[in-house]
Amino acid sequence: MRRMLTSGTLVAALLLAGAPALAAPQQSASQQSAAQPVRAVTHGSVDVCNFTMSRPTLKLGSSGSAVRQAQCYLNHSLTGRDLAVDGQFGPVTQQATLRFQRCAGIVADGVVGAQTWSFLVFWGNSTGFVC
Repeated sequence: MRRMLTSGTLVAALLLAGAPALAAPQQSASQQSAAQPVRAVTHGSVDVCNFTMSRPTLKLGSSGSAVRQAQCYLNHSLTGRDLAVDGQFGPVTQQATLRFQRCAGIVADGVVGAQTWSFLVFWGNSTGFVC
């Protein structure tokens, strides 16, 4: 049997959907002191990389403006040597992608898919580095 939402419940659900995450577990003072400190990350109002808005899956052998976009984000997300923003997804870009994925705590497969794009956009436009 289907459950019907009342209009009040629906309105409450819609209002909460746009609100900040309220379901985050609260930590006691002793848990907070033992927890890792949270780094403050701020974002600009303009995307630091503007080669394309396209977010296709990228892997070894891919080329084009989306690869340039990913390379630009990797350069803004990682410390160390900058990648050439040449639009060629070669072994150096693959290694940088793997490093980024490991540092971000996501699946490290060397492929820039939806999850990696999401993290790249976040870290690329932040004031800090993922590692």
